Amino acid sequence: MPIPGTPSRAELVDHLIRTRIAGEVATPRENNLDHYRRLANGDRHYWFGLELGDRWTDEQDVLAVMAERCGVNDDPQHRQGQDTIDPELTVDGLDRMAARLRKAAGARERVLVATGHPGALLDVHRATADALRAAGCDIVVIPDGLLADEGVVFQLADVAMQAGGASLWHTHSPQPLNAVLDGLAQLGQAPPDLVVADHGWAGRAGQRGIDSVGYADCNDPALFIAEAEGTVQVAVPLDDHVRSPRYYDPMVAYLLAAAGLTAAR
Repeated sequence: MPIPGTPSRAELVDHLIRTRIAGEVATPRENNLDHYRRLANGDRHYWFGLELGDRWTDEQDVLAVMAERCGVNDDPQHRQGQDTIDPELTVDGLDRMAARLRKAAGARERVLVATGHPGALLDVHRATADALRAAGCDIVVIPDGLLADEGVVFQLADVAMQAGGASLWHTHSPQPLNAVLDGLAQLGQAPPDLVVADHGWAGRAGQRGIDSVGYADCNDPALFIAEAEGTVQVAVPLDDHVRSPRYYDPMVAYLLAAAGLTAAR
């Protein structure tokens, strides 16, 4: 039975469109195509810690994956202006993520929750970590004193992230995840069974052989490619920085309900 206040699929689709989490999103077409081109040209900033080799050197192949898995316009002649994320694909991705979270809860797995986009997605991940912990999962506590890319890697509300000075960092880098896994190994601890994340955290986890699920924007093709190749289990398409982080709350409620998890009060 649905948790009271949890949106139905149709209600969530309407909400995603209204808040521009999906539908006609704020990221312009020219920015999307620029990122697809940079990935195809081998710019590792856009690889999110994945090793893509020479398999994705054609920008049109990248566009085809993004049209299929994210819902951007599939017309290669559409070079500027509005682009889209298909909200039905967003909800499909949430359902796939929910299935993996349900498995984690049932097996009481060790889970690392992390974000490279703390300005928008921190509370999404915090709520997920809270629900997994309540279901009996072991939320991985990262070692103290970790450094990556001249920043500090730390945990806030069970979510790993990176900071420098007094600022939380938005980062695509895989190095924070490398630092955590290497730090755990030095303490004699096994890697997590599952990583719930985004950006380079999710990509590098999959590359290092860990089950990985995460969120990705329409200008961040790497995780969708990784899902297509089977390196990452789930990439949920969404605008990863809408006007208010509260807009994601109905999405999180839907995700946790679909996973059979109860949101922390």
